Amino acid sequence: MTNTIFDGITQHTITTPRLSAGVLERPATAPTETVVFIHGNVSSSLFWQPMMLALPRTVRALAIDLRGFGTSETLPVDATRGLSDFADDVASVLAQIGVDRAHFVGWSMGGGVVMQFLLDHPASVRSLTLVAPVSPYGFGGTRGAEGVRLNLDDAGTGAGGANPDFITRLNAHDRTAEAQTSPRTVYQTAYVKPPFSSDHDDVWVESMLMTATGPDNYPGDSLASTNWPGFAPGTGGVLNTMAPQYFNTSAISELADKPPILWVHGSDDVIVSDTSYFDLNFLGQLGVIPGWPGADTAPPQPMIQQTRAVLAAYEAQGGATTELELADCGHSPHLEHPAATLQALLQVLSQSDE
Repeated sequence: MTNTIFDGITQHTITTPRLSAGVLERPATAPTETVVFIHGNVSSSLFWQPMMLALPRTVRALAIDLRGFGTSETLPVDATRGLSDFADDVASVLAQIGVDRAHFVGWSMGGGVVMQFLLDHPASVRSLTLVAPVSPYGFGGTRGAEGVRLNLDDAGTGAGGANPDFITRLNAHDRTAEAQTSPRTVYQTAYVKPPFSSDHDDVWVESMLMTATGPDNYPGDSLASTNWPGFAPGTGGVLNTMAPQYFNTSAISELADKPPILWVHGSDDVIVSDTSYFDLNFLGQLGVIPGWPGADTAPPQPMIQQTRAVLAAYEAQGGATTELELADCGHSPHLEHPAATLQALLQVLSQSDE
């Protein structure tokens, strides 16, 4: 069995009125800052360990496992609340351990969680760092920089788009790279830009395999649709939380108090992209999925344009934002370009108020 906890990291179980949560901590000497790391979909807090260890010793680093991931309790996810179940869980953990205010770093879906946390608890956020985040308008099913929904049922988004064989291999704890749908291969080809590899790839695969599956967790439930490609998001589970009818954090630009925001993303990301290989409309445009009705009806989602537009509105209304786009980088800047990501994070920590 792979040892998943790095030297210098302590693993805790924190019990709150909402859930029993797994938390990793890199303790600090005479702490002056607390940074809270939130992982993405089909991953866990384990992915944050190199970044946690690289922080100055005056920084207390915490990484929280979301419900149904890592060592946290498996509880149903109410997708009709968007990512609010996760954001509320984070708030409950921090309240339990006495953290009133912190810097937040969210990766992929975790970027959406911390944006939702900022909307719900703005006074608790000193700065926000978004690492390859989901668009503020969700994943799939919208057009244009303004995130206009394509249809009323958000056809083509949510749990129906998950690959059944990938789920089967998660459940079987498949650690091989024998198939395109094995977790290891998905990590190697989508989480990072090939041929990137690290000494800890086995840990990242173990992290993926700790994902709870089913209609209430990953991927969730799905409904039939008369719109292409024939399915729409249900009301439970992880992938449905990011359907545009349930998730929209563009209102962060309207907050009265705006902490500084850093956005770090890779130029070669194939998950969160204006040409995402996980966006069924883009796959339809490529001919991978038959019957695509065309760009007028089902255009690919311009995810990067949407995030850029929301952050521009945030800045226009008095907030400070920084964008760092990293060349030769996929969906995991903190793994692929840790030095540049750390430098940008330290800069935004220094920008925040006391």
